[in-house]
Amino acid sequence: MAARALMFQGTGSDVGKSLIVAGLARALTLRGLKVLPFKPQNMSNNAAVTAEGGEIGRAQALQALAARVPPSVHMNPVLLKPQSDVGAQIVVQGRVFANADAARYQHVKQQLMAHVLDSFGRLRAEADIVLVEGAGSPAEINLRAGDIANMGFARAADVPVVLIGDIDRGGVIASLVGTRAVIDPADAAMIVGFIVNRFRGDPALFEGGMVEIARRTGWPAFGLVPHFPDARKLPAEDALGLTRKDGARASGGRVRIAVPILPHVSNFDDLDPLEAEPDVELVRVWPGSALPGDADLVLLLGSKATLSDLAVLRAAGFDIDIAAHLRRGGHVLGLCGGYQMLGRTVADPDGIEGEASAADGLGLLDVTTVLSGEKTLRAVGGHSADGVPLCGYEMHMGVTEGPDSARPFAVLDGGRPEGATAPDGRVAGTYLHGLFTDDAQRAAWLARLGGQAAGLDYERQVEETLDAFAAHLEAHLSVDEMLSLAR
Repeated sequence: MAARALMFQGTGSDVGKSLIVAGLARALTLRGLKVLPFKPQNMSNNAAVTAEGGEIGRAQALQALAARVPPSVHMNPVLLKPQSDVGAQIVVQGRVFANADAARYQHVKQQLMAHVLDSFGRLRAEADIVLVEGAGSPAEINLRAGDIANMGFARAADVPVVLIGDIDRGGVIASLVGTRAVIDPADAAMIVGFIVNRFRGDPALFEGGMVEIARRTGWPAFGLVPHFPDARKLPAEDALGLTRKDGARASGGRVRIAVPILPHVSNFDDLDPLEAEPDVELVRVWPGSALPGDADLVLLLGSKATLSDLAVLRAAGFDIDIAAHLRRGGHVLGLCGGYQMLGRTVADPDGIEGEASAADGLGLLDVTTVLSGEKTLRAVGGHSADGVPLCGYEMHMGVTEGPDSARPFAVLDGGRPEGATAPDGRVAGTYLHGLFTDDAQRAAWLARLGGQAAGLDYERQVEETLDAFAAHLEAHLSVDEMLSLAR
């Protein structure tokens, strides 16, 4: 018998859909149900590797963790990974399908509904309930034709919808009532109720607001969710989360890590375990500002468009800042795209990221990179060059090699060398993501930089936060009522 399903859409991006689905997934799992998360279409450069060797959005990986099931490519059958201001790489059921600009994608997506429904059907056959997350907002009626992410999917799969509004950004009454006003009546009929998320203050002050939203929309209220401060302990998927970090350092940390934030930054959840350490002051720096002169480590993150971000890095003067940082005795670590930038050259002869091109790298590692069409996707284990165990995952297109590869960053299980290190040991690069999630590896890096790890079990912290958020939602939402409306 097919599982029931319930979909959560939002009045806009970053209203909390992903976390609410994760919290409900944990809550229903604790009730003894087999829950599987699903997002028909996602747009994010923050991705995770699945057991099948595919990739999905990071939020669906977190939701799978919340449901205590392995992540699967079918949990996010269409993933769009932006690699320019107007174009994206299209990943279908875990594998690269095509590259397309925004206009062409509106035609391409019409052929993707079959893949979406196939993956959804597979999950329904294995679960008690499937929790579905929408993307963006159903109020984007200019994108309604051929939609596979919101109401197009809900109606094709006959899945009822709960609409989420975010009061923290203001205008939540208008956003919920306005959504009801602009969407097609048949789409509005799919909505079975609403949630107001991220409330601060006395809930009694918004009782009238909840009543008015219900009156004007005809939808029942499922609850007013108070702000949950510990949500910051969970990995964020949306790059909008980066903009809420204002670059100011927390006080007290002995290890200062500077992170240039470039336009196509990817897998920025690599920062989360570092930020959880009390002895770390993590400074995000956008173009237009200088890297702090007192940093111990400059960390170059992954990129979905290495050549484009490399050009931005130079234009911002970060290359000059990094050179000065090294003259002062600092360290530099490049992850994935950041590793590629550290080398002598980066070449894209086949136009993987756009027009075929090449550029000089920062020249801090004696290696060269050639981008290739075959994407490497795999979970890995091994140890770093100093013998400290590590685990993580690879997600990249390209081959990097050269003399500094003779001093690998790590040796993976099976004896495969990985990454490169400069002769003085102060510049290193690796294709491994998730490096700092490993408690031993994170502690070794902090010790190397003059700090001390707090003994944090990062993965346990995430588990405990999911449990606490599940209890938070159970206390403030009509979970039983929503569950009764799933079909």
